[in-house]
Amino acid sequence: MTDDKNENEEKRELYKSLGFLSTLGITLVAATFIGFGIGYYMDKYLLKWFGLHTKPVFSIIFTIFGVAAGFKNLFKLIRDKK
Repeated sequence: MTDDKNENEEKRELYKSLGFLSTLGITLVAATFIGFGIGYYMDKYLLKWFGLHTKPVFSIIFTIFGVAAGFKNLFKLIRDKK
């Protein structure tokens, strides 16, 4: 009985760890894509509304912001886990 209990506890800890690691990856990727999307649409609408040709500028800037935000969230999640 105790072997089953220990085995179930080990599986539960494994699933918790896998869930936490997948959360880290999803957070980083999602923040990057959101930053890129904001920059892409800013470039698109600045061209449409004002005739400004800023095609790669805001995409690059907001992608960098997205990566930075992703790492900030990543470190925050790791810090809170401890």
